[in-house]
Amino acid sequence: MKLEPMAFVADPQLIQALEEQATCRIYDEEQLLFRQGEAPSGLYIVCKGPVRLGMLSKAGKEVMSLEAPSGSLLGLPGLISREPYTLSAVAGKGARLCYIEGNDFVNLMESNPQLSMKILQVLAAEVRSARRTLATL
Repeated sequence: MKLEPMAFVADPQLIQALEEQATCRIYDEEQLLFRQGEAPSGLYIVCKGPVRLGMLSKAGKEVMSLEAPSGSLLGLPGLISREPYTLSAVAGKGARLCYIEGNDFVNLMESNPQLSMKILQVLAAEVRSARRTLATL
């Protein structure tokens, strides 16, 4: 399955607001950010560098893999729904990401309804991308 990578990309105004509440770092080596099936803890913002998203079937076979472009929000559906991550994410060497804790993210969304609408736009883009992908199977 091949999702459109741009479906994860957020509005620059939203990225800026999130980064103001986030902790940012550059990864010196490849590192797992989160694993499919784990409980969500926060939101990752891809600033630059290689970040891979993947999904495994119940049998352990890879069914989806893609590179997350700069501006992508990773872990958003799980964080919003308070359900386990549906994808795994791995930061590559040299990637720069910012991370915002789940509670800080919720507080920011509650205090700024305009940002909440921008979050809904990202989620809607992910849903549309998934539906287009499913239609091609």
